This record gives sequence, structure tokens and C-alpha cells, in this order.
Amino acid sequence: MLPDALAERPTPTAIEEWDGEAITDATLSAGAVTLMIASGRIRDTCRFLKQERGYVRLSSITAVDRYPDEPRFEVIYHLHSIERNERIRLKCHLQSGSANIESVTGIWRAADWYEREVYDLFGVVFSGHPQLKRIMMPEDWEGHPLRKDFPVHGHKYSYQDE
Repeated sequence: MLPDALAERPTPTAIEEWDGEAITDATLSAGAVTLMIASGRIRDTCRFLKQERGYVRLSSITAVDRYPDEPRFEVIYHLHSIERNERIRLKCHLQSGSANIESVTGIWRAADWYEREVYDLFGVVFSGHPQLKRIMMPEDWEGHPLRKDFPVHGHKYSYQDE
């Protein structure tokens, strides 16, 4: 059930009518709509938003590590309907033991590098991604540097090892 502040907004209402279990929470702050989406429904919800609601532009995908809290990760999608000049934010929570979510590269090609960046820096796996590999860190890099449990000074390198 949508909060009263969002009950009059057409996009959240349309999602709720289309799939009553996709939205797990919703907020309206400073005119910005944020919808918490069940992680297993993110790809279908994004496809619905693009095809039925005109959100043709994926502005970004990013993540937040809430360590040591659970759910640990929050994957955030910023969408834009150019036709209506309307923006919406989608969020999905992921547990630390299952930091895996469906890729939306089949919906927006722009998701390719965004998903690779989130994978590289946070370790979130995007299942179905056509080529999920590091994009910023070297291929042999160990760990994910934006995780809160990553060593503050990085991995130590000893010149004596050479």
C-alpha cells in the first residue's frame, strides 16, 4: 500500500496496479519519488517502467554499503522520463551473503558500465550481465574497495617481495 503522499502519483500507482508486490516501501521527499522494489522484481519493474511509463533513460546505477547493518547493500537506480520530464529513484536491498541482483542491460544498454562499476567497487553481482568484469580496478585486484570492510589503507605492498 502506497503512502497517502504517493497515492495520487501516476507512476507508483501504475506499478502497484501492475504488480502489487513489487513495491515494498515508498517515500516522497522534496518532490522526489523513491520506491523500494523487491530485488527479485527489479528487472520486470524496470521493463514495465520503460515500456509502459516511458522511462527511456537510465541516468545511473549506484550502491551503498550499510555494513555492519543488514540488509547490507542498497542498489539504486535513477530513471528519467524525457517525455514527461519526470524522474524516479528505485532502490533494492541485498543481504551481504547474497549480493546478487538481475541485470537490466537488456532493458537499457547504458546499464552495462554502471553495473560493472558497482560490481567492481562493491562486489554486487548482476546476474545475466553480458560481460561482468572489472572496469576500474586491475583484473588481479583483490576485494572491492568501496566496501566498508575493505582495509582503510588498501592492501599493503612490500618492495621486499620483489
